[in-house]
Amino acid sequence: MEEATNQNPEPVESLISKIFANISSLKSAYIQLQDAHTPYDPDKIQTADKLVISELKNLSELKHFYREHNPKPVSVSPQDSRLAAEIQEQQSLLKTYEVMVKKFQSEIQNKDTEIHQLEQQIQEAIQKREKLDKNLKLRGLSSKESVVETAYIAIHDFSKPLINMMKAAGWDLDAAANSIEPDVVYAKRAHKKYAFEHHICLRMFTGFQQESFSVNQALRELDPLDAVGQDPDSIFGKFCRSKYLAVVHSKMEASFFGNLDQRNYVMGGGHPRTPFYVAFLKLAKSIWLLHRLAYSFDPPVKVFQVNKGSDFSEVYMESVVKNLVPEENDEKPKVGLMVMPGFWIGGSLVQCRVYLIGARVAE
Repeated sequence: MEEATNQNPEPVESLISKIFANISSLKSAYIQLQDAHTPYDPDKIQTADKLVISELKNLSELKHFYREHNPKPVSVSPQDSRLAAEIQEQQSLLKTYEVMVKKFQSEIQNKDTEIHQLEQQIQEAIQKREKLDKNLKLRGLSSKESVVETAYIAIHDFSKPLINMMKAAGWDLDAAANSIEPDVVYAKRAHKKYAFEHHICLRMFTGFQQESFSVNQALRELDPLDAVGQDPDSIFGKFCRSKYLAVVHSKMEASFFGNLDQRNYVMGGGHPRTPFYVAFLKLAKSIWLLHRLAYSFDPPVKVFQVNKGSDFSEVYMESVVKNLVPEENDEKPKVGLMVMPGFWIGGSLVQCRVYLIGARVAE
């Protein structure tokens, strides 16, 4: 280099200046590349990567330029040892940068592959969601008058004759509600009806998560009384008997009718045509159809329940009493009773219905 400098000093000095300027720019570009990884920003990474590659190309061009104009190897004089050491250090650093750039390029490629895969998964999820929404509309699960809504209405409708018969038989409804779920503070006395809906719901949905809960029997257009009349010992007939005996306690029947004749008739395999039992059959049919619909999806619909004392969530729950406001302490209302479970339908959610405590009806 000394010989080259003596022969043509100005170009060589200019070359050395360019080398150091190029190394400085490379350092800056490398720092930008590092910064773009935290947080990970694909656009910034690509920009910084192009800048690093550009600086490396410039260095390579300077290297080739020098070799073309100085083909013979030259020795470094002692007085230039400091400059030679600096150049060697920069060359070593350059190799390090080249290794790191290759590493980052590999990481970028891996990240791009991951992003592409995620984009495909998102697109597949969107298509699946669109297909599911279409199925929901066709099957009635996305509309207000859905099978889920029908089941809830059936629970509510059956609770009415049950409560009326308890009143007529002289039952203490306050004590009965408390025995179903103790220590629930109701905003209004009339709200104790939800305790009985809660009782019906729990009994009717026991075992719902099992596929054997129901069997594919055509009931949609068939009157439930006709169904059990045609085949009292069918799967649906046995389902009705077991659920009736679970929902209506023997003490209830004894007080309602003065005897257990109807209960014994049901236990013996019969299905009485009394108004009370016919009302129950409508409830049984709605829960049966809901289960059959749930298992017609792939994967099957999942039912979920919430426990007493859980914090109220507007995402997963719907209050059966509207216009509720927190009590004076402004604490978040909690679940007092679940009167209808919720359902996961693919990526969609049907909220469960709950009666809240720690809240009052807005005046």
